[in-house]
Amino acid sequence: MPESQETAGAHGPPSAGRRKRPANRYDLAELAGAFGDLGTLIPFVVGYLTVTRLDAFGILVMFGVSAILTGWYYKTPIPIQPMKAIGSAAIGAAGAVSPAMVCAAGLFTGLFWLVAGATGTVKLASALAATPIVHGILLGLGLTFMTQGIQMMRPDPWLAAAGLAVTFALLARPAIPAMFGLMLVGLAAVIWMSPSSDAWWPLLMPTFRLPRFALADMTWQQFVAGSALLAIPQIPLTLGNAVIAVRAENNELFADRPVTERQLAVTQGLINLAAAPLGGIPMCHGAGGMAGHVRFGARTGGSVVMLGGMLLVLGLCYSHAVGALFEAFPRAILGVILFFAGSELAITIRKMSTEKGDVYVMLVVAAVAMWNMGAAFVAGVALHAALRRAWIRL
Repeated sequence: MPESQETAGAHGPPSAGRRKRPANRYDLAELAGAFGDLGTLIPFVVGYLTVTRLDAFGILVMFGVSAILTGWYYKTPIPIQPMKAIGSAAIGAAGAVSPAMVCAAGLFTGLFWLVAGATGTVKLASALAATPIVHGILLGLGLTFMTQGIQMMRPDPWLAAAGLAVTFALLARPAIPAMFGLMLVGLAAVIWMSPSSDAWWPLLMPTFRLPRFALADMTWQQFVAGSALLAIPQIPLTLGNAVIAVRAENNELFADRPVTERQLAVTQGLINLAAAPLGGIPMCHGAGGMAGHVRFGARTGGSVVMLGGMLLVLGLCYSHAVGALFEAFPRAILGVILFFAGSELAITIRKMSTEKGDVYVMLVVAAVAMWNMGAAFVAGVALHAALRRAWIRL
């Protein structure tokens, strides 16, 4: 396919980067949508704080700044999320991963995606992602989010049922943002189950301090270990979820504000190179987070800017208390948020081709994606090529 056609089809029109994009909105709908990605944010932040012993100040401040800049630049609800493979490995290692190794992972992944985007290398990989493969990735991610949401709801089924009922009821009445009702249910549960006010009062007093320079404690051995053990295994997941899937989802939902793989790779590289030295965790964009923002009302980057502003204030004023505050929020309500974000992501396949081979590729990719994103991408490329060349028949 000629470059001009390829650009106009998969990546938006050639003049997309020069057009003036619609302005961000800062209204109640955008504010409600800002909370649509808490289901992944809070568990990872709590894990980093309690297991890896990272400083909440660096995590929240750099997360907030990155979200503000991302929302301002893209003008769509493209989120900032913790990198899941890195976070899962660091938290699951139960203390074997040091803060310096997390910093190293952030530096390596930032450099990798900046180079991949700036040189256009990321387009070589994304060009292999045919539509059925992208749909399979979106479906697999959506089903994974829904499954994780159900697992988080199981310990408190009655609270989860209340959250689901409120959300379904309010989604049918757009005048009242569903997220506000869901957050009220969660807040009521916190008040009901929380300790006495005497235990909370010291946490509500703001404190201010300067950031800590994380590079000061990192050795060359820790950089190599963090890059090899944490950052490199994350690359296939980021390519599928944070580059290919986000580009497809954004350009379908917001055709007037298209993005390219190169843009997404470069912004991920820049935010990680800036955040890691100041104690930030490895971050990326994510199709699931975008689906969560959109499901609960976001239509512009204003939602991401507002979320970033709230996290920035938390980091600057309440970094001493954020671990306790986040842990107090009911996991069942976070599970409801994840469930609806997953359903929004999975339903994007409704416009898929009905050709048998395409459906088969999509289902295989979705199934494998629920286990490993990188393996799903490779399996999808191989299966799609084999079907198109008639090496195998269904």
